[in-house]
Amino acid sequence: MKTFAEFWPFYVRAHSKTTTRTLHAIGSILALAMIALAIAVNPWFLAAAPLLGYGFAWYAHFFVEGNKPATFGHPFWSLAADYRMLYLVLTGKMGVELKRLGLRD
Repeated sequence: MKTFAEFWPFYVRAHSKTTTRTLHAIGSILALAMIALAIAVNPWFLAAAPLLGYGFAWYAHFFVEGNKPATFGHPFWSLAADYRMLYLVLTGKMGVELKRLGLRD
C-alpha cells in the first residue's frame, strides 16, 4: 500500500465488528482526554494516552476481531485511520462508509 486511500479499505476490513470499532472509539476518546489532562493538569497524564488508546484497540484486535493490529505494519496511517473512524462512528456515518466499501455492519 502506497497511499492512505489504499490503506483505508484494509483498515476498515480489519475493524469489521461493531465491538471492535466501539472499543477503538473508547480508547481514542480516553487518549484525547489524557492529552487534555496533561495540558491542563499534569504532564504525567500524557503517559496514559498511548496505554489507554492502544490498550483498548489491541484488546479488540486480539480478543474480539481475532487479527493483528494495523499499527504493527503502518503506525502513522493506522493512527490517522483511528481518528477518521472515530469521527465516522461519532457522526453516525460509519455504516455508510462500510456500505461504500462493500462491507456489512
